[in-house]
Amino acid sequence: MKVKLGEEMIAVIDYGMGNLRSVEKALQRLGYKAMITRSPEEILKAQGVVLPGVGAFRDCMRNLGRYRLIDPLYKFIESGKPFLGICLGLQLLFTESEEFGRCKGLDIIKGKVVRFPENLNLKIPHMGWNTIEVKRKAPLLEGINSGSYFYFIHSYFVVPEDENIVATTTNYGIEFTSSIWKGSIFACQFHPEKSQRLGLRILKNFGRMCQENVG
Repeated sequence: MKVKLGEEMIAVIDYGMGNLRSVEKALQRLGYKAMITRSPEEILKAQGVVLPGVGAFRDCMRNLGRYRLIDPLYKFIESGKPFLGICLGLQLLFTESEEFGRCKGLDIIKGKVVRFPENLNLKIPHMGWNTIEVKRKAPLLEGINSGSYFYFIHSYFVVPEDENIVATTTNYGIEFTSSIWKGSIFACQFHPEKSQRLGLRILKNFGRMCQENVG
C-alpha cells in the first residue's frame, strides 16, 4: 500500500533496524495512513511519528546518526505532535544505556537504561506475555486497564529520573517501567503490534490522536 504524503500521514521511522513492516501494516489495517520513511521532510510533515526498534542500543543510535534522523526527531517532538516509541524506541529516548558499556541516548527523557539483575533467577530476555499496572491514564491507554496482557521481548528496561512520567509498570522479578507518558510522547517497552486486540487499541488511540492533531 503506497501512501502519498499528506496531512494525516503517520511516519514509521526507518533507521535500518526494527519491526517496521508489522507496525506499518497494523496501522493501515486500522484505517490510518502510515508509511515507512527515513526522509527528514516526510517525518517533519507527518501528523504522528512511530519510532519502533529491536536490536542493540548502540547500533540503533549509530544508525540514527548515519541516516541524519536525530535532528528531525528532536524537531518533531518539539512540535508537540503525537510521538510513539516502541521497545527500543522507548529506550533510545533516555539519557544513556548500560548495554555493552555506557552509550549516550537521545536524552529527550532524563534517566537510564539498565539490564535485568542476574539474581532474579528468571530467564533473560524477558519474553512473552505479561501484565501491566496502570499508574497514569495516558490518552493512548484509553480502554486499557490494569491487568491487561501485552507482549514483551527485552533484556533492558528504563529507569526515569522523574517517576511522574511513568504510565505503566510491569513485574518480572522486580517492578519496572513498561511505558511512559510526557506531553505528546508515549513510549512503551511492550509491542502493541504483537499484542493482539489490546495492542491494536493502543495503535488505534494513537492514530485517532494524530487525526485530531490535523490543522
